[in-house]
Amino acid sequence: MQSDEAPRPVGVTCPGCGGSGPAVRAVPDVCADPEARRDGLADRLTQGPGLTSRSDTVVHTIEGLLLVFVGAALAHSGIRSGEPLYTVGGSVLAVLMLAVTAGVVRSEIRERRVQAGRPRADALWRAASHCSGCGAVFFPGGVPRSRPLTPEQFRKYVWTEAGYGDQLDERARDAAPPPTDPARPGGVPDHV
Repeated sequence: MQSDEAPRPVGVTCPGCGGSGPAVRAVPDVCADPEARRDGLADRLTQGPGLTSRSDTVVHTIEGLLLVFVGAALAHSGIRSGEPLYTVGGSVLAVLMLAVTAGVVRSEIRERRVQAGRPRADALWRAASHCSGCGAVFFPGGVPRSRPLTPEQFRKYVWTEAGYGDQLDERARDAAPPPTDPARPGGVPDHV
């Protein structure tokens, strides 16, 4: 007897525990689930750090330099009028604002690297699946990695491959390195 149903797509099976069906979902679907956001799984599987727009960087630079100018003007006023409070306060304000502005701008420039690595991170992130049965993240078909990863190892792998692994939080940075896959044809092992 033959069925009139269309053939169903072959389900994805977790290489860690053999789970399939509703227990195995694509990482983007897991991250979009409100329950995954509440329990922190979406954060552990995030594709990359947040981005600040270029216009924000320009505005932050201008704001910081204006505050440095105000501090320098106060210090100059204090020197001219013999007021040590203005001199010291203005000098401290100018130096502090210069340091804070440099830190903010440096951080935002580092985010540009995130933007440059976003396509690579997106490709890896979209290709991965998560198994709620064992908590593993894996790539169906074993490409680019055949072994299951913990969420922290997955995050470390994606962020490192995208070029912003130095921005990992402590939990992901301290995660054990992802297991090495066997050498690819030609003898080149995975490097992360």
